[in-house]
Amino acid sequence: MQLLIISDIHANLAALEQVLEDAQGEFDKIWCLGDLVGYGPNPNECVERVRDYDLLCLSGNHDWAVLGKLDINDFNREARQAIRWTQKNITEETRSFLDGLPVMLEQPPFTLAHASPRQPVWEYVLDPATAAVNFAHFTTPYCLVGHSHTPLVFEHIDDMRAQAYMPVYGQPLPLGPGRYILNPGSVGQPRDSDPRAAYALLDPETMVWEFRRVAYPVAETQAQMRQIDMPYRLISRLQYGW
Repeated sequence: MQLLIISDIHANLAALEQVLEDAQGEFDKIWCLGDLVGYGPNPNECVERVRDYDLLCLSGNHDWAVLGKLDINDFNREARQAIRWTQKNITEETRSFLDGLPVMLEQPPFTLAHASPRQPVWEYVLDPATAAVNFAHFTTPYCLVGHSHTPLVFEHIDDMRAQAYMPVYGQPLPLGPGRYILNPGSVGQPRDSDPRAAYALLDPETMVWEFRRVAYPVAETQAQMRQIDMPYRLISRLQYGW
């Protein structure tokens, strides 16, 4: 069984559709690591689209904020505006679906968390020091996270150290006998200076991971965001990947 690993779609339907097309025929099930909504113009459509598939899905911090499970004052001004718009425009079916999602679960030999195993909703795992302390917070060999919008791999060295690896796209990465934290990056709002949608493929039988990137029609999403008066910064950042 081949898995499509995605995270941080953020209501960007054009990016999601391009990922699904790019990976077509190469996966049997989707594992989504959260933040289906927020920032983008198509929250209901993105939720409906992933539900077309055999799906295992987490909730992210933006999903929680839309549901009122987090104080939106903890978000920046642009994010708050997007959250308020989303709260007014999601359907009851979308709201109910999001409300039923966990923020962390185990699918041995994998642990899945939106942000980190230590703080599943909010912590960013972007550096080896943060990764190193997080290995103590899950017991499986591997942990998949999202939230940072940055594709990365961290390998456990010891209780105080982890080794970071940058992604190599389109090249199979065998997962060795050690312990790893892996992030597929963001489908709908990349933040690693690459505007292309990011995702990964995982074969849990051969234990092979593959980072992928695919260009999508950014201008299409930007035009839809202008129509609903999303903040300029949220619109412009999509073309630069920050």
